[in-house]
Amino acid sequence: MNGASREALAAARERLDALTGAASVDAAKLAGELAAVTALLHRERTLRRALTDPAQTGEAKAQLARRLLGAQLGEDTLDLVTGMVRARWSQSRDLVDAIEELADDADLIAAEQADGLDEVEDELFRFSRIVGSSIELRSALSDRVAARDAKSALLHTLLGGRANPVTERLVTRLVTAPRGRSLDGGIESLSKLAAARRGRMVAEVVSAVALSDVQKQRLGDALARIYGRRVHLNLDVDPAVLGGVRVRIGDEVINGSIADRLDEAARRMAG
Repeated sequence: MNGASREALAAARERLDALTGAASVDAAKLAGELAAVTALLHRERTLRRALTDPAQTGEAKAQLARRLLGAQLGEDTLDLVTGMVRARWSQSRDLVDAIEELADDADLIAAEQADGLDEVEDELFRFSRIVGSSIELRSALSDRVAARDAKSALLHTLLGGRANPVTERLVTRLVTAPRGRSLDGGIESLSKLAAARRGRMVAEVVSAVALSDVQKQRLGDALARIYGRRVHLNLDVDPAVLGGVRVRIGDEVINGSIADRLDEAARRMAG
């Protein structure tokens, strides 16, 4: 997103945070209703265009949304959605993408409120590794012909009772309604949203052997010095890694040993 859409999303996220800050608001219910709106607007192109038509006033679009959606949504969700359609969007698709992102954010807020956000972050990463190691599973979850119910049932078999309910909901929505997103890209986006809830970045760390607690602390501190913010470590072990450790943050990759390469980078940044 850029321009008007980015500003509109930022304002909507502030409103979401304000809503979910109230004890009376059920963040998980809000997430489910926002996901339902996403699905509706994805299907109904004419409605999507009407709600983002720059020729219409914001109030006219809000009234249309309230008239069509008011019976299906709770007042909190309706308030959030009508506020979003009052805003200007660079493209009609941006509104749908934004509502979808807020649905994911609301579920992550539900996890945070239940002290389960760290657990969800770790489970998203572990799920991505499981999918990456199984061609059959990746094929089953990415199959465009397979029925949504079949994919949902498969995910429930894999995650139901074993993972945080928020993790299962997030992954199920991604798999059953990808909206053009790849499985890998979608999980990475979810991980970034989860990290953003705590104001930190995500580093994917692959080491030749499992890191000790001291090494993990040292690595996290070094990365925090380099990037100027806290870093959440997603850890994996691969004996084939050369140099002892590989760290990826976004598009940037650091190869080398924990002791020399990261400390050297930290010293350069400090100097």
